[in-house]
Amino acid sequence: MSFIRKHLSADSLHLTVRQSLYKEQLPECKKSDISWQDCIMSGLAIFGLKFSSLLKFEESKEEPVIRRNLRNLYQVRKVPSDTCLRERLDELSPKNFRRAFKTIFAFLQRGKVLERYLYFDKYYLISVDGTGQYSSKKVHCKNCCEKHHRDGEITYYHQMLGASIVHPDERIVIPLTPEPIVKGDGTTKNDCERNASKRLLKDLRREHPHLKAIIIEDGLASNYPHLKLLDDLKLEYIIGVKQGDHGPLFDWIKEAKGHEVVMNKDKVKHKFRYVHDVPLNDEHFDYRVNVLEYWEEKPNGKKQYFSWVTSFKITEENVFRLMRAARARWKIENETFNTLKNQGYNFEHNYGHGKNNLCSVMTMLMLLAFLIDQVQMLCCGLYKKLKKKYGPWYAVFEKIRSMFCTIVWDNWEEFYELLLEPETHPPSNWYGVPIEVKR
Repeated sequence: MSFIRKHLSADSLHLTVRQSLYKEQLPECKKSDISWQDCIMSGLAIFGLKFSSLLKFEESKEEPVIRRNLRNLYQVRKVPSDTCLRERLDELSPKNFRRAFKTIFAFLQRGKVLERYLYFDKYYLISVDGTGQYSSKKVHCKNCCEKHHRDGEITYYHQMLGASIVHPDERIVIPLTPEPIVKGDGTTKNDCERNASKRLLKDLRREHPHLKAIIIEDGLASNYPHLKLLDDLKLEYIIGVKQGDHGPLFDWIKEAKGHEVVMNKDKVKHKFRYVHDVPLNDEHFDYRVNVLEYWEEKPNGKKQYFSWVTSFKITEENVFRLMRAARARWKIENETFNTLKNQGYNFEHNYGHGKNNLCSVMTMLMLLAFLIDQVQMLCCGLYKKLKKKYGPWYAVFEKIRSMFCTIVWDNWEEFYELLLEPETHPPSNWYGVPIEVKR
């Protein structure tokens, strides 16, 4: 049985990213003879190899072995300097990377990889949430949001709205194209998570017009304009709701005749109460939602309470699965944001801010590298074995980066095989052996 799936292998995925760029309308560059593809793939290599900074990459890239590997594994024909890389990427729009995300998603669909993520037999659970990515009181660009303090100081910041396909039984998540939370061209008002959510969801539906999806979000999204947008886009939802934000709603369900279900699973007591067709609030009395309340009590006495509004009709048969779907929302925090921040991706590190879009473009490249890694965990048997052999992600990435810098490889499959069994697959080009490099 093959350990590599053709269109979902590392070599194919990196080629897919490069080829997607040829279809984009990229700015004309008159100051450099380095192609846009080489600049972007060099940026992707920085995040794919988990270099801690652009300086580390700059110090390493002149080595003949690294230049050769950048050519073989990332299709970089001419490597830009760190200054050139920043200046060039600063000119791009984050939208230039949407095609790469969409193409990889299409390959996952065609390869039937995403079937394991189907919920209620036909839906994908898409968890959406925002996170901070940059903050400074000195360095800023024209797209930074601003927070003005009472003492006159200004904090400049960028945030990102992420979206990932998740499943309660799957640890691997599939990140979709993120949406930067930044000031738009010519605007003075701060962007916000709600506005970014509108853009993200509309783009999602435009790019995937027939995708059946359930949007799962926190209580910030349980407002009428957002729920109405989900209805208009034909997206189902299970969204957190809090009593402090929706007093009238909880007054209604307190008086309503609800249905109760109590069950015990794995020594945990689960209690549900649900009510159908209640008004979201007094202002939008005609907009009706279904409400699910849930109490959990563990053997050690720990208790938790959650509540959601949903577009689904709640029944005794589906109430447990609705609860599990709603709580899978946390996977965008744990398996997405925490991995990016604490497992070697250096999400909150400033790789360069620029004057225009550099901060957001770097985030797009980081998420593309993360997507490629997640696809490898799903589809590449060799990559799964690497994770099992070396343990935590940071240890896997450290080993990959070390071998990338010392041995010349023809392709990723050969690379993975030697990392797993160096005695069985001896390398052909060790560091220090004269290597012809095409400059």
